[in-house]
Amino acid sequence: MIATKYASLQQVKLLYTLGINNFGENRADELVEKYNATGGAPVWHFIGHLQSRKAKIVVPLVEYIHSIDKISTLDKVNAEAEELNKIQKVLIEVNISGEESKFGIDPEDLYNFLKEALNFKNVNVVGLMTMAPLTDDFKLIRGIFRKLRILMENSNRYLEDINLTELSMGMSNDYRVAIEEGATMIRVGSVIFN
Repeated sequence: MIATKYASLQQVKLLYTLGINNFGENRADELVEKYNATGGAPVWHFIGHLQSRKAKIVVPLVEYIHSIDKISTLDKVNAEAEELNKIQKVLIEVNISGEESKFGIDPEDLYNFLKEALNFKNVNVVGLMTMAPLTDDFKLIRGIFRKLRILMENSNRYLEDINLTELSMGMSNDYRVAIEEGATMIRVGSVIFN
């Protein structure tokens, strides 16, 4: 998908007219502007950290939310989706790298988080998301992406009622490695807009 964080409204509209149909936005307010600029026709993903109070803005507009890392946020997303009679697709953000500057749950908390997520009837957990450190150490990056893929495979194998199919990992600097490690969704923006 095209990450629109650095894109103007005109750039987003142009890419849409050229046939790009999947966009991801980091900020709720900009999501509204870009969604309206494209008439809501593309598939929109919310890829930034979602604050619970912003769920009311985001849920009506997006197909996917990539950044769930708190049950309280999931609860709010579920409530907003229920009001819309919608099943909201979400991905759980996992902090594989352990960086304090990054959001996401600890890998060892994932299974319990997924079990609890099954209690929300208007949410469908479809996958996992992670962000690798900004580094040129592609061996390190590959290891992080591989760990996320293994977590997904093990979750599907050992947890009943879980069917994760999406791996959102890889950005402009490391998307090739992410694809090699099984990414089904990549988030590229700066290679397009800079």
